[in-house]
Amino acid sequence: MVAPVGYGIVGAGYLGKALARGLAAQPGARISAVFDPANAQTVALEFGARIEPTLEALLAADDVDAVVVASPNGLHHAQVVAAAQAGKHVFCEKPVALSYRDADEMIRVCEAAGAVFFAGHVTTYMAGVRRAKEAIAEGLLGELTFVRAVRTTWEGHGGGYSWKKQTAMSGGHLYHHIHELDLVQSLLGPATRATMVGGNVAHHRAGDGDEADMMAMLLEFDGARFAALEYGSAFHWPEHHVLIQGTEGAIRLGFQGDGCTLRTQGRVEQFLLHRSVEEEESRAAFYRAGDEDASSLFGTPDTDVPLWLAGILDEETESFHRLIVTGQLDDEFAALADGSAARSALATADALTLSMREHRTVDVAEVSGGHVVR
Repeated sequence: MVAPVGYGIVGAGYLGKALARGLAAQPGARISAVFDPANAQTVALEFGARIEPTLEALLAADDVDAVVVASPNGLHHAQVVAAAQAGKHVFCEKPVALSYRDADEMIRVCEAAGAVFFAGHVTTYMAGVRRAKEAIAEGLLGELTFVRAVRTTWEGHGGGYSWKKQTAMSGGHLYHHIHELDLVQSLLGPATRATMVGGNVAHHRAGDGDEADMMAMLLEFDGARFAALEYGSAFHWPEHHVLIQGTEGAIRLGFQGDGCTLRTQGRVEQFLLHRSVEEEESRAAFYRAGDEDASSLFGTPDTDVPLWLAGILDEETESFHRLIVTGQLDDEFAALADGSAARSALATADALTLSMREHRTVDVAEVSGGHVVR
């Protein structure tokens, strides 16, 4: 009888709990141990796991084969490095780090240890995103020319108590919500030049966080293809969608429960972003709940993820577990399993950050070439 894969959960909050549930549902998986100074009790009780007093104790445990790092973003680098050096495979929630330099070191340490380093870029698993990539591969859009990604909402005041609102710990919207940037680059490849303007325009009250709440970005891809991204929490008309333009057609991916549409000459195809109508309706309800104030949409450790998010987390955790057990992974997810997609997204995020700070367009090679670090 093959022994089950034992997982250690590092960070048992909103996402950590959901990831633990996804893994626990996989055949031949068990949650062995949990480390979280504030939130370990709930997850440990649900799965009959031990609470470890320190990260070191969890990593030293013989019944922990792989580690899920779902702690605040600023802790990921040190925890992933420690896990790999302890001989554990690693799943790391996005963003895997807050700089290209740290992500590059994490990849090198995991490679040296022979450890899987799987990035939690869960947007990759959305059914609509996968269908869009299939259509592009089929040539239905011709050559891609431009992608516009918008993720804007309004968040109220007084949220600065949360680590998510502290740039030093979360990286701010650009890093904490790196999904759209990763999606753009999964379509167009790594950006070559980056420009960003913005800042904190609407959150100056006592108790507000210090992150930029309005950002507008332009990306160039070898001067032949382009992308524009808008992020932030200073927008009273929320938008969340990705528009993919090609020489022969276009695709709009709606992220507010409004579905997806492929348009080419003489053809219109509509499809869901998620696996089912129920999951799509769950997403629509989720966004309606945040129309006036989205501050608490992505919840606290004592809340559960909505149906649509649980669905893609199930897909993601199945993929990670299968890789650990069999060594096999679908080609479309390969860049998630070696850290390369995460590192590429962070290189561009660092270039955008530098652009806003220095009021200039930045060659991404300034970052990925090792000349600039955050």
